[in-house]
Amino acid sequence: MTNIFAYGTLMCDDIMREVAGLQLSFTQGILNNYQRYTVKNEIYPALIPAEYSRVIGIIYYDISNAAWDRLDRFEGEMYVKQKVNVLVNNKEMISAVTYVLKPEFSHYITDIIWDYEKFLKNGKERFLNYYNGFKLI
Repeated sequence: MTNIFAYGTLMCDDIMREVAGLQLSFTQGILNNYQRYTVKNEIYPALIPAEYSRVIGIIYYDISNAAWDRLDRFEGEMYVKQKVNVLVNNKEMISAVTYVLKPEFSHYITDIIWDYEKFLKNGKERFLNYYNGFKLI
């Protein structure tokens, strides 16, 4: 079992619970040297390496193999799992895995930094109703 760093729609506990198939314990974390951008014509982000940037997200602990299988199907072919170190409680580095955009799909991202609060206000309901990844889990 490993931890996952969620930086987009999976930061919502209810979405993660549906995707992973179980309730997970979590805390906030910071991932340095990455940035999240909005995907073209979508309301979710993609994560890419970006020196001197940082992303605030959620660490979910102890992801089971069954949950990883569901997460892989949900995320789809555009992303690859990558090991990262995430700062928790402004003092402790925790090892996790996150989904990073594959370089061959970089033309799908915009130059707009994805905003979680904006997603909660204006996009979450639409995401829950229309995102095809839910059909794959």
